[in-house]
Amino acid sequence: MSTWVFLRGLTREARHWGDFPATFRAAFASELGVGDILTPDLPGNGRRFAESSPLRVEEMMEACRRELREQGRPPPYHLLAFSLGAMVAVAWARRYPEECRVAVLLNTSLRPHSPFHQRLRPGAWPALLRLLFASGLARERAILELTCARAEELAALLPQWSIYASDCPVSRANALRQLLAATRFTALEKPAVPVLILSGMQDRMVDPRCSRQLARTWSCAYARHPDAGHDLPLDAGVWVAREVRDWLEKGAADKSWFVQESATNPTVADKGGVQSLEVARAE
Repeated sequence: MSTWVFLRGLTREARHWGDFPATFRAAFASELGVGDILTPDLPGNGRRFAESSPLRVEEMMEACRRELREQGRPPPYHLLAFSLGAMVAVAWARRYPEECRVAVLLNTSLRPHSPFHQRLRPGAWPALLRLLFASGLARERAILELTCARAEELAALLPQWSIYASDCPVSRANALRQLLAATRFTALEKPAVPVLILSGMQDRMVDPRCSRQLARTWSCAYARHPDAGHDLPLDAGVWVAREVRDWLEKGAADKSWFVQESATNPTVADKGGVQSLEVARAE
């Protein structure tokens, strides 16, 4: 039985995963039970909202490691992480590869692989500034519109998100600290574990080219969804779960797998309207 650890992004908490853990379990049939997916909060978010968010991604990672051990859930783990959470996953897999079976990274960006204007798109800057001064339903609506391509369809989530924000309010200081930690984090070399990178081509916050460039540099598996935005689990949760399942079934744990993609002519397979880069076995 595998233990999966799901890590969310900037100012978000475990409850923002919504139905995705159930969707993910369903993709793996009887292989995963309810207790096999753990959703710890980063310091400063969710149940840990009263804590100060660390200024370094590595410290966020250590805080999550301690929490899981204190809960009696030791490694190894399969990591699935989104945005800032994906940076935490990279830090984890680089520092403690023996604790991580695989790392699935959703819509993330890393120094030095992409320039700052791609890692945080200029069009997102005004929205992020507004979020620092907004509150309640208005703030949650702005987050949904920035991170989800299906914002109108998902608007029914907003009342519940407002309750989460009231229960566990993320301070303006912690939001800024998390943003600073994300902009400072650097990971030059690929972790010594199998990595799958997924991205949404309609991401308004992080340029999808960041994921593609990282996959090319690290020679790891990569797939992209043409219609999903930044919050891939909300916009395309079934697709994410299926991609992870298929990747594992094809032999993700075999480190000779790599992405076949040239700088000018990527090899692409069309899977039901979704563009996925082919993964091939190295000679």
